[in-house]
Parts: sequence; structure tokens; C-alpha cells
Amino acid sequence: MNTNGIRIAYERQGRGEPVLLIMGSGAAGRAWTMHQTPALNAAGYETITFDNRGIAGSDAPPGMYTLDELVADTAGLLEALGLGPCRVVGTSMGAMIAQELALGRPDLVRSAVLISTRARSDALRRAQSAADRALRESGLTLPASYEALRTVLEMMSPATLNDEAAVRTWLEIFELSGGSAKAAAGQDGVSESLGDRRDALQGVTVPCRVISFSDDLICPPHLAGEVADAIPGCDLVEISQCGHLGYLERPDAVNAAIVEFLDKY
Repeated sequence: MNTNGIRIAYERQGRGEPVLLIMGSGAAGRAWTMHQTPALNAAGYETITFDNRGIAGSDAPPGMYTLDELVADTAGLLEALGLGPCRVVGTSMGAMIAQELALGRPDLVRSAVLISTRARSDALRRAQSAADRALRESGLTLPASYEALRTVLEMMSPATLNDEAAVRTWLEIFELSGGSAKAAAGQDGVSESLGDRRDALQGVTVPCRVISFSDDLICPPHLAGEVADAIPGCDLVEISQCGHLGYLERPDAVNAAIVEFLDKY
């Protein structure tokens, strides 16, 4: 599908009212198919997953991408498929795209579930981004086993880290996939382009739910809570024993929170 000047790869599954799922940085849309699309399809929804610009399958234009560009890509996809107003679910960077889409294009968004989101970067998150960027710019390639370990430590909860069988499985998965789920090069600047959106998000008019994870180091509960506080009428669900990839760690709890909200709105 060509939209906003680039080709976007997407997939539709199931039957029923549509739900668009927006993935975070560095990950393909198929990550949703492990747990979320089967649950949504079983609940009577059609799911649409896609690859953000920079992810193999979709085009990867040169240069650094901005949040506005990814929002425009998503809006273009919804328009091209004739889906608006549509229920939207996003995680991490995908949730930031979803909340900006809800703000700027309410005609395309019926309701939104914002997983592991934030409206700004605090000092620690800015330091994380700067350190990751410095490592990439150094040209140093770390062993896949080290990248896998770092990803598991950063993305998973202590509940998973202390479960020997679970942590072995995740280490193998991330090592086989090349270590951490690094953002495509062009996506590196997206979080920096966010700024502080707390005041702006007060203008969101569509129903929203924020889902945060108790042990999330990338979008911790206090930053996710700021989004829920900013958006009028937005509710907040915090799920325990989850890191940033809580939708993979505790999918049943996450899916239940998604479906319950989408059924209501």
C-alpha cells in the first residue's frame, strides 16, 4: 500500500469491526500476532497490523524520522483502507503515534489503547537514548549474546528474570533475532522529536485507556500516568510483574484490558 509517499506493508486478519495495531520502534507488526491478534480475532474484531517506515517490508527512506511523519503514515494507511474512525492500539513508540493521531485526526480514531506510553522523556530516558545513540554512532558491534542479555535485562520484569526456564527462552529468542530489538536507523530520533506533549494531550477528545507495566524501564508507570492524567476521561490500568514487553510477558492480562476497553468504546 502506498501512502504518504512511501510503501507500507500491512496485514489484515479476522472478521468484525477493525482494530489497527501500531508497533513500537525496531519491531515488525508481526510481533502482535504472537498473542494480541488471536485474542482480538477471537473477541470478534478484525485486526490490521503493519510495519512502520524503516522496518523491512515497508520503505525505509533515508534520514531521521520524526513522530509527525509516522503519525502521517498511519493516518494515510487508515484513509487508504477506508477504516476511519477506527479503534487503535499502540505500544511504546506506537502508543505515542496513537495518542498524536487521536489528538490531530479524531475523525480517524474511534478509541485508543495506549500501552507503555509517555508524553515526554525524563532525565534517565534521555540518558538512555543518548547512550544508545553514541554506541550506534561509534560503529562498535557488540556480540549477539551480549545484546540479548542487555535486552532481557532492560525489557523484562524481575518475575521473568528470576524464572530460569523463562529467561533462558527469552535469551535464546533475542540472540537468534540478532540481540536487542534495535530501532531501524531512521527511527532513532523519534522519541527525541516528541518534546513535552502533556499540555497538548489535554485536547484529545476520543476515549482512551493507558496500560502501564509495573517494572517498565523504558516507559515507567509514572510517565505513563502523566499521559492518563493529561487526556480528559482517560483511565489507567497498571499490570504487575511486567517490563516494557508486558504484552509478551503477561499477554492474557494485557489482552483482557484491551478487549474490555474496546468492547466498551
